Amino acid sequence: MPHDIDIEPRLLRAFVAVAEELHFTRAAARLYVAQQALSRDVRRVEQRLGAELFVRTTRSVTLTADGVRLLPYARRVLAAYEELAAACAGESGRPLLVDTGGTMTTGHRVLTRARETAPPDVELVTRFHSGLTGAARDILSGRLDVSFGWFSGLPTDVRASLEHLPVRLERMAVLLPDDHPLAERETVPLAALRGQTLYAAAGNEATAEWTRLAELLFAGRGIRMAEPFPGLEGEEEFVRVVRKRGWSVLASEEFIAVPGMVLRPLIDPVPLSPVAMVWRKGLRHTGLDVLRRAAAGRGWLARPATDFWLPPGETVD
Repeated sequence: MPHDIDIEPRLLRAFVAVAEELHFTRAAARLYVAQQALSRDVRRVEQRLGAELFVRTTRSVTLTADGVRLLPYARRVLAAYEELAAACAGESGRPLLVDTGGTMTTGHRVLTRARETAPPDVELVTRFHSGLTGAARDILSGRLDVSFGWFSGLPTDVRASLEHLPVRLERMAVLLPDDHPLAERETVPLAALRGQTLYAAAGNEATAEWTRLAELLFAGRGIRMAEPFPGLEGEEEFVRVVRKRGWSVLASEEFIAVPGMVLRPLIDPVPLSPVAMVWRKGLRHTGLDVLRRAAAGRGWLARPATDFWLPPGETVD
C-alpha cells in the first residue's frame, strides 16, 4: 500500500460498512446510499490504496488479507473523526439512542433509573434489539450510542474502538418446559444438565457473544448447544418459536415470562454473565453521564458467597 494516502471519512465508512456486513446491498441500506454509489466509493478506496480489499462473487463478498489488515485502522480513524466532531460541536442536544435488549434486562433497569434523574432537556430513546455483537456494529457506525452486554465477548479490534463500564454480574438460569423432569426443582445444578440440549441463540449473528459465553459454560459439562436457528426478533416471536420447538433455553435469572415454561436458577457453581455498558470512544453527551451514574453503586458486581463461574480470564473490577 502507498505511504502517502488521503481518504476522506465517507470512503472509509463505505469500506467499513461492507467489511462488517459482507453484503453490498445491506451495507448500502445501512448507510442510506444507493448500492451503485457504495460500490463506486469502495473502488475509490481500493484505487487510492493500490490494493484489492474484497473478493466479490455473485454469491458472496469476503475480505482479502489487505482488507482484514485495513479494517481495525479504518475503525480507529473514524472513531477519531467522531471525537473531533464531538469536541468541536459540543453538546448537540440530540436524543441519546440506547439499546437495552428488552424490558427485563439490566440495561432497561439502568435506563429507567437514568430517566428518573435526567435533566428535563435530556432525552433517552430506547431500542430493543438483543445482542451486543450487532449493537457494537451500530455503535461504531453512529446509528446507536449505548448498549449492554458481555464486552469481552466482542472481537479485539471492535473493543479497541469502544469504551465500557462493568455494571453487573447476572446470575444465569435455564428456561424449561413445565413438563420437563427438572422443572420441579427450585434450582438446577449444572451437572443435572449433562446430556441436555439448550438453545443459546446459535445462528444469530447479532448475539454471537452470548453463544460464545454458552460454549464456554457448556465445555466439559456434557451440555449440548441447540442447532443454529435464524435470529429471533422481538419477545413475541421468541416465545412462539421456543414453545413450538420445545426448547430449553440458557437465560438470565431476570427474564420474560414464557407461558408453559418455568425459569430455574443454575447452581453448583452459580454461572455469572458479565454485563457492561458500552459506548463509542469519544462520545460526549449529558445522557451518557446520566446513564453512567445510574449504573454505578448498585452492588451488582458482588460475587456470590457460594461457588461461582465466570468466563476464563474475565475481569470486571
